[in-house]
Amino acid sequence: MDFRIIDITKDLVTTTPYPGDPAPELSVFSAIGNGDACNMAKLFTTLHCGTHADAPLHFIPGGKPINAVETDRFIGECEVFETPPGRITGDVVDRTFPRRCQRLLLKSNGLAYFEKTGAEEAAYLGYKLIGTDSNSIGGAEDQIRPHKAILSEGIAVLENLDLSRVKPGKYFLIAAPIKINGVEAAPVRALLIDGHIFWSN
Repeated sequence: MDFRIIDITKDLVTTTPYPGDPAPELSVFSAIGNGDACNMAKLFTTLHCGTHADAPLHFIPGGKPINAVETDRFIGECEVFETPPGRITGDVVDRTFPRRCQRLLLKSNGLAYFEKTGAEEAAYLGYKLIGTDSNSIGGAEDQIRPHKAILSEGIAVLENLDLSRVKPGKYFLIAAPIKINGVEAAPVRALLIDGHIFWSN
């Protein structure tokens, strides 16, 4: 059967960083045009620029680093769910969030965020992964409690997704983070498969 691959990754360098975070810096230190043997660039960035995954270590002392988070949480069937902009409260989650999915991607044009009760209720529903097209799952007034509520339950987190071209519905997600030992986050190349895939051994 036919299928379509949708890139839902925001660019690491050009995406506006979270307020207060340093902007990425990309520079070329070897260029064929300058007579060098090859083209090579270097990058200075936080691990939270562009589309990225958060690990429990981001907000939980002694929590798992990104290299220890199970990769199967980032790969598998998912649902893109459109939610209104603004605070996601426990009541919003209880009334509207889908139950029968393991990986949930929130589409809100980057304007929805969890407050504490919303994050706690979402964690209670047992998702393997929660992703968002906002730059964070938390809001400016409270980043700590929403992150802790979700990450403490072992739920993988994707932030800064580009869902602008994606309709709500079911897809297959491939969004494994780069393997970096001992850190709290890592960049991700996030893809959605729209259609059917047949796997073989």
